Amino acid sequence: MKNEIMKDLKEKMSKSIVSLKSDLATIRSGRANASILDNISVEAYGSMMPINQLGTISIPEARAIVIQPWDKSILSALEKAIQKSDLGLNPNNDGSIIRINLPELTEERRKEMVKQVKTKCEDAKVAVRNIRRHGNDKMKELEKSEHLSEDEIKDGLDEIQKLTDKYVGEIDSIMEKKEQDIMTV
Repeated sequence: MKNEIMKDLKEKMSKSIVSLKSDLATIRSGRANASILDNISVEAYGSMMPINQLGTISIPEARAIVIQPWDKSILSALEKAIQKSDLGLNPNNDGSIIRINLPELTEERRKEMVKQVKTKCEDAKVAVRNIRRHGNDKMKELEKSEHLSEDEIKDGLDEIQKLTDKYVGEIDSIMEKKEQDIMTV
């Protein structure tokens, strides 16, 4: 039973890390990254679709993104969706592709983005700690149902804490790396 609890906790904490990484990928750093467009949906063919399902996205240079739609008739819809997004990007439509030139980030904007990163990382830490609390509760339930001894419960709680510390440390290193990416000119 204890092993099942640990396996479940590892799985949930790993999912928190994966979720954090995908959230942070949408925050722009100093270089172009196609994943900043992941949260943008485009109205095409009668439904809302993600940009990456409508064409090829490439990064021809450090601060430029090019979107080449498979169907040229959706170019204006792509352009409008990018303009409406909260990314502050200005797409250029040349009739066959959309080019997005990413402006140099100001120091103020970089600091704002670092705050966003810290908030998302803190949310991930809270999620990991909530998972830990849930695991601790399950271990204590095992003690009440007399499946495990006090020493086994204590070992289990220590193991859960070590696992939590490992994932919180991983979140901290992810945060550091993203901050460096944002602050590097």
